[in-house]
Amino acid sequence: MHNPPHPGEFITEIYLEPNAISGRELAQNLDVAPSTLNRLLRGTSRVTPEMALRLSKAVGRSAESWLAMQDAHYLWIARQRIDLQRVGKLNLAAA
Repeated sequence: MHNPPHPGEFITEIYLEPNAISGRELAQNLDVAPSTLNRLLRGTSRVTPEMALRLSKAVGRSAESWLAMQDAHYLWIARQRIDLQRVGKLNLAAA
């Protein structure tokens, strides 16, 4: 499986660069501080539910898709780092 992009990387490559839009301009449209958006674009912060709603309105895609993209990125990172060798499976009765 490939490394899913962080939403900030996706925003930069798909929306900002091809359309010559600055992070400051997008931050203004999102009604957030430029520093807040900059952290997202650099991948040092995550898409929150509030940011997902803002992104959905400003650039498109559903809020759910923004959150799913963030989760896919973090899940990929976790799979690279965690050793599940000692994790056991419970035998559970059917619900």
